[in-house]
Amino acid sequence: MKKSLTKLKILTFLLFIPIVTWSQTSASGKIVNAKGEGVPFVTVIEKGTSNGTTSAQDGSFQLNVSKLPTNLVASFIGFKAQTINITTASGNTISLVEESVGLDEVIVTGNRAKPRTVLDSPVPIDNIGVSELKSSGQTSIDQMLTYKVPSYNSSNQTISDATAHFDPADLRGLGPSRTLVLVNGKRKNQSALVYINDTPGKGEVGTDMKSIPTAAIERVEVLRDGASAQYGSDAIAGVINIILKKNVEYTTLNVNSGITTEGDGFNIGADINSTLSIGNNGGYANFTLAYYQQELTNRAGEPGGDGLFGVIFGDDAILNGTLPWLQENPDMGMTIGQPEMKKGELFYNMALPFKNDSGEFYAFGGLNTRKGTSFALYRTPYWVPDPHNLLHDAGTEYQGFQPTFETDITDFINSIGVKFDFFGFNADLSGTFGINTVDYTVGNTLNPDLGAASPTNFNAGGYSFSNLIANFDVSKSYGDISIAFGAEARKEVFKAEAGEPDSYFGGGAQSFPGIQPANAVNEDRTNYGVYAGLDWDVTDEFLIGGAVRYEDFSDFGSNSSWKVSGRYKLGSKGAIRASYGTGFRAPSLHQIYLSNIQTLVSGGTISNQGTFNNVDPVIRDGLGVPQLHAEESKNISAGITYKPTNNLSFSLDFYNIKVDDRVLFSGEVGFDGDDGTTNPVEVILNDFSVTSIKFFINAVNTETNGADFMASYSNIELGGGSLAVNFAGNINDTKIKGEIATPQVLADNDYDIFNRKEQARITDSRPKTKLMLGFDYELDKFSAQLNNTYFGEVTWQHASDPANDQTFGGKVVTDLNFGYNLSEKVAVSLSVNNLLNVYPDAIETNGDFVTDLGGRFKYPWEVNQFGFNGTILKAGVSYKF
Repeated sequence: MKKSLTKLKILTFLLFIPIVTWSQTSASGKIVNAKGEGVPFVTVIEKGTSNGTTSAQDGSFQLNVSKLPTNLVASFIGFKAQTINITTASGNTISLVEESVGLDEVIVTGNRAKPRTVLDSPVPIDNIGVSELKSSGQTSIDQMLTYKVPSYNSSNQTISDATAHFDPADLRGLGPSRTLVLVNGKRKNQSALVYINDTPGKGEVGTDMKSIPTAAIERVEVLRDGASAQYGSDAIAGVINIILKKNVEYTTLNVNSGITTEGDGFNIGADINSTLSIGNNGGYANFTLAYYQQELTNRAGEPGGDGLFGVIFGDDAILNGTLPWLQENPDMGMTIGQPEMKKGELFYNMALPFKNDSGEFYAFGGLNTRKGTSFALYRTPYWVPDPHNLLHDAGTEYQGFQPTFETDITDFINSIGVKFDFFGFNADLSGTFGINTVDYTVGNTLNPDLGAASPTNFNAGGYSFSNLIANFDVSKSYGDISIAFGAEARKEVFKAEAGEPDSYFGGGAQSFPGIQPANAVNEDRTNYGVYAGLDWDVTDEFLIGGAVRYEDFSDFGSNSSWKVSGRYKLGSKGAIRASYGTGFRAPSLHQIYLSNIQTLVSGGTISNQGTFNNVDPVIRDGLGVPQLHAEESKNISAGITYKPTNNLSFSLDFYNIKVDDRVLFSGEVGFDGDDGTTNPVEVILNDFSVTSIKFFINAVNTETNGADFMASYSNIELGGGSLAVNFAGNINDTKIKGEIATPQVLADNDYDIFNRKEQARITDSRPKTKLMLGFDYELDKFSAQLNNTYFGEVTWQHASDPANDQTFGGKVVTDLNFGYNLSEKVAVSLSVNNLLNVYPDAIETNGDFVTDLGGRFKYPWEVNQFGFNGTILKAGVSYKF
């Protein structure tokens, strides 16, 4: 109780800031646009004070100021903020210049030679500024994008080992592996983790989107189109380019805190961003320091009886909940929700221009380190005994234990480069190093095979992935023709380090046997690529472009990709656009070399499952699984953009994406139990003391059809203020085409390597429809945002029995945010995420105890729309100096 009161005090404290007043005098004037017309509803504030007002219908204003002369700051949606020094009490005129917004925003992603506006681009691109990201009310960049980009999805995972600390994210439902992430236009390293648990994105490798502090971000550009011909592997679904802050005017300190209405999940974070000027030629160094921590949430089911072990053990007392321990613990001791986490971050972005604007030296990067704790299935007394009193005191009644899965994650990226004139071309030579590591500790558990000598905490090993990249990019515009070409060389390294011997001795530590020395690897590969691109503005209206890229990998071979695109302007207000291209994704080193043993629920039993890597003779020779090779794609898109007025804009884009030879993580291949004979697969299982095996294989072709649409109407006069309305959505459908490519040995023994449940994970685990309706209102110093996000239905399919399938209905999540500028320097905010306390549909078991693990899970985890934390209250304060 005291702990909850303390948290509420923190929230209350953040809402109340003392306000200082001064002796004042009056100042008046008028706000005008470029035509000399009065502009209403403009916020006018005396710089450095809380004195402010809003311009009237004719643009006139009057406010009290602390002194004369003084500086006034005028700002309004659609115009650049202006600062003017006034020396007289009346007759002051402030001229505002229209700012590029919406379809007129300049973007750099997707075109290396000539930056274009969103309207001019031949492919769909979102340009999301930091203020718009913050208006989502979310705290991390992956969640901000989820609630701002309809085709982007990420949600919290639970009871999924390290996956719970990364949260798979993707564009257009194509999986985490097929979205390329850039920072300042340079390739970001992928994470060290392969998502091998039963979550969306299973078997894939993504980028650690939690590794970049939001305070360091100026904007995010999302290219919603295949771009392998421009950027290389992984850019099948699109590209996310995170642009870091540069030479900001103020140092900004933010403090935020939040808690769920259930009283758990308390979080608090603070960050500071500032810029140092370097030299007299416009040099700068921007720095961000951030800290964040969150506590766990718990939304476990309370079935009363254990439908999992009641069936496995054939014990009615366990099944029906009449066992005394179950009567005292109806939730079976489970903790199901977001993990605990502590995170620290340091980022920088700097540039040193040369004299005479002949180029610049630049560098950027950052370090993210975080520690997290999630949980495994609770080991009930009737499941795992503790005869040696390792996890309970002698003489006390044994209550079981819940193992913890603790991660220590580090992500580092650093890029250094120079831009210069190269025989009349614009040249950019750079080097980038990135690494992501994750180390595992399994706590509050034991290894039964060690008896009384078993530790209760185990170093279970870990993984790391790094890349070292050199880029040389050259571009130039010849009037209406822009060309770009360049080269890239990259080295990637994947490592798996063994855990301590006690963690894998015998059956290993309960919940997660440590990585064994036989599974430890240190593998690398190199690749180089060359590309060229051309854009030709044939007329002022008609643009055509093309790109081609060749890459060669040291392990599996080479690939060539190409793309053509075009745009035709409909006067000055709109355009039609289209593109067609091929792409590819190289199998990640993780997918080639990962091997391990996990304790999972499978086929109604708790079992050790082995993952064998792609170079293992057991897989290649014994089962006939071929060497992994590149996925290949074909992407076509067509759309229209239209902006009839400065305040109203629309866009609509259709797309079709075909991916051949997708790399899959197979389902469990185990004992068939039919006739007592031993087939080749069962020989392998016996030899390695596992009940089933899994492996990676190029085995399926998919086709994705969809549409993205957006409508925005801003500067609507309402109640003395200004209202903006935004509506956006994504409709997306992925189908498996043709047969699953099953190796002959497995096909001959009637094994299904990718059953109904696994197929649904790539076709139905993400919403097929996602809609967003947002309202943004500003009145003087006050602002408010009301955002509604509709997450469409998702479907979980049973491995073999369609009668046990379940579709989880679509839901609307409403977020409400308020902001108030106490002065030019101090602002406070209040957010309510999931205002109406919406949860996914509960799991319906239909008698199948594996669906919800015997009642332990109330809400779905294998398919996931938006998590299940419920309503979250947040408050924050921002101070500029």
